[in-house]
Amino acid sequence: MSNAFPEIYLVRHGETEWSLSGRHTGRSDIPLTPNGEAAARKLADRLAGLSFSAVWSSPSERARKTCALAGFGSGAVIKDDLAEWDYGAYEGITTKAILADRPGWQLFRDGCPKGEFAADVGDRADAVIGGLRQTAGTILVFSSSHFLRVLAARWLGLPAEDGSRFVLDTASISVLGYEHDLTEPVIRRWNQR
Repeated sequence: MSNAFPEIYLVRHGETEWSLSGRHTGRSDIPLTPNGEAAARKLADRLAGLSFSAVWSSPSERARKTCALAGFGSGAVIKDDLAEWDYGAYEGITTKAILADRPGWQLFRDGCPKGEFAADVGDRADAVIGGLRQTAGTILVFSSSHFLRVLAARWLGLPAEDGSRFVLDTASISVLGYEHDLTEPVIRRWNQR
């Protein structure tokens, strides 16, 4: 369906060993697996024929590598605010292990000791959204799951904690946009593999 309004394409990075095992990967630079690299290369075909006025990437190696393998590395602008959630003391730990020590813990509700809370990530997402809305044209963004989930919630005007309601697979493509005019932000497509 064609759309007269700008769209924002969100791409979650390809698979890493830690994303495969469910370990929280915030600021650690874990490389893509061979499967993650192959999926990133396939993004080129999935995004073929689209033209972007800007390409933005998280500073993480996994996002930058996904961007490069998809064919957009040379024009990408690194945006620090696109970094994944800072998991602090929970970096590299699975949710199952965290729950063993802290029953009932939920990332989006409880945040991370020595790391970020949903509101912190939401503030960064709001800064990104401000930039997106000031940039004319369709934009391609490479980042990580939890950050992109918060970005989607904030795009819709929802609390950052509502990012918990969106799920993103590795190397997935989602599209943010508008309905009738620029005052009606919507999710046009989500988690397409």
